[in-house]
Amino acid sequence: MSEATDLAQRAGDRDPRVGLRAVAALRRLMEQLEAVQVRSARNQGWSWQEIAAELGVSRQAVHKKYGRR
Repeated sequence: MSEATDLAQRAGDRDPRVGLRAVAALRRLMEQLEAVQVRSARNQGWSWQEIAAELGVSRQAVHKKYGRR
């Protein structure tokens, strides 16, 4: 998690270029982490509805994003 901590610190940098690059990198990291956890939940038998509830999105949204992977 040191990468995430470093990125979070850089996201607050006074230089907008540094901060925005860090925000973009955090967004990519978050997407990767979400995909790993959704895959894990599905492998453990979770329904799309259960996953969606934990992510705070609709069942349709999570299924559309991850259902065909």
